[in-house]
Amino acid sequence: MKIVFATNNQHKLSEIRQILGNRVEVLSLKDIGCNADIPETGNTLEENALQKAQYIYDHYHIDCFADDTGLEVDALGGAPGVYSARYAAVGCATTSLQPKDHDSEANMTRLLRELGENNNRRARFRTVIALIQQGEVHEFDGIVNGDIIRERRGGEGFGYDPIFQPDGYDQTFAELGSEIKNTISHRARATQKLADYLLKQ
Repeated sequence: MKIVFATNNQHKLSEIRQILGNRVEVLSLKDIGCNADIPETGNTLEENALQKAQYIYDHYHIDCFADDTGLEVDALGGAPGVYSARYAAVGCATTSLQPKDHDSEANMTRLLRELGENNNRRARFRTVIALIQQGEVHEFDGIVNGDIIRERRGGEGFGYDPIFQPDGYDQTFAELGSEIKNTISHRARATQKLADYLLKQ
């Protein structure tokens, strides 16, 4: 079975491909010749995931899925949430020095600064996957709860992994490494639901 994952993010592709193994051949946007800047203007993870998948399905007429992931921190009212990938740039004036999207270091710096000495460090990663198959929309989600630690730890992973410690572990996602992370992460849980659905067919 072949299906398009609406991303060129190599970290995400690698995670998804490891999780699905050889059961499903996952194609990237590059693999189908899509170089478009796909709109991502939703106010929720669900809206963004569906918007990306719908764009690919409408333009390429191929079964596809897209995801959106957010880090939701209790003490920040659920922020950064849908703005997780571009958190450092949210609310900044537009200048040549403005942080770029997916600037993980800048995003973590802002998050840690805003949390400050707050002892409520509870947070969750949440992934939503929107699948469009033969015109039908299906949605899958995955959540992992944990805490935001006070200093970065670990050199693996990406995004907020160095400051997120999942419940039940004394290491961050960036310390645990991909083999463990890909069995317990939010994306792993959402992807497993997607895989279970695809493999029933």
